[in-house]
Amino acid sequence: MNMQLNTMTKMLTFSIIMMMGAGISKLNAQTSVNEKKSETEDMINFQRTKTVQAGLLNVGYAEIGPRNGKPVILLHGWPYDIHSFEQSSAILAKKGYRVLVPYLRGYGTTTFLSPKTMRNGQQSAVALDIIKFMDALKIDKAIIGGFDWGARTADIIAALWPERCSALVAVSGYLIGSPKANETPLPPNAEFLWWYQYYFSTERGYKGYKANTQEFNKLIWKTASPKWNFDDQTYKRSSKSFDNPDHTDIVIHNYRWRLGLAKGEKEYDVLEDRLAKAPDITVPTVTLEGDANGAAFPPPASYAKKYKGKYKHHTLSGGVGHNLPQEAPEAFADAIIEADIMAQ
Repeated sequence: MNMQLNTMTKMLTFSIIMMMGAGISKLNAQTSVNEKKSETEDMINFQRTKTVQAGLLNVGYAEIGPRNGKPVILLHGWPYDIHSFEQSSAILAKKGYRVLVPYLRGYGTTTFLSPKTMRNGQQSAVALDIIKFMDALKIDKAIIGGFDWGARTADIIAALWPERCSALVAVSGYLIGSPKANETPLPPNAEFLWWYQYYFSTERGYKGYKANTQEFNKLIWKTASPKWNFDDQTYKRSSKSFDNPDHTDIVIHNYRWRLGLAKGEKEYDVLEDRLAKAPDITVPTVTLEGDANGAAFPPPASYAKKYKGKYKHHTLSGGVGHNLPQEAPEAFADAIIEADIMAQ
């Protein structure tokens, strides 16, 4: 009798364990399915961008995260696009942030409302686009982060409209400049890194970039991030944004304007006069730099004093290049969260 009871007990225990195991397996499988579903939804948000009329533009943008979350606006540079923030946006969305990633003028699904509008790439025009973008979406204030042109734009917003920027994350720090300041020559190695700026100053450069945009920009990706082993699919996902009909004109004007070789528009003169004075930034700020940035960038010590509010700087190790948000998405997302905490 005892032997039968012991046998039945062992069989019952084994059955329970098997049932529990099956339940755990189903739970794990369901979790895996949910994670894959979430990742797929995140990708769809970046492939099927929304559009809003803002200022001179119809701005194409990706949006991810809860609608009632704290707004975060992330800004890309040249020659990159919104996909630089795909992974970091997903991290932030899971933390409860509402993340908006617009295409800058001349990229992706962002288009001009009028064919008569000058295809102007000067820094204040690009920054004002983002202010109008915020107005259109009724966003009074946001955490703003970016790299390359995006970092410059974020810096400008923080400097000229601090009431619209609750916190700032700027890769490569303080990038506000002016044609007058750019008259001062740089050391030879720094000038060498700006080779494309001089190429764009020529008619040959305009025609060459227009004819070979995809190959040109892929070369910049490689030289600016020499240790980033991106694959063809990653590049192709972003390269579609360079097919924008205004892309070449915006890029060429931007670099020519910086050197004083192309005029801006008078309506931006007041803003540019303020920026030419290199205004301080008072909002809480985190600056980032990669240890393998192959593009020209200022040393962190040279710009730390421009940030007068709460301030932190981090240099990332491990071969992180110019496209820092895409190469180190977790670190970039952490910086956004850190800046947010500093602002509280």
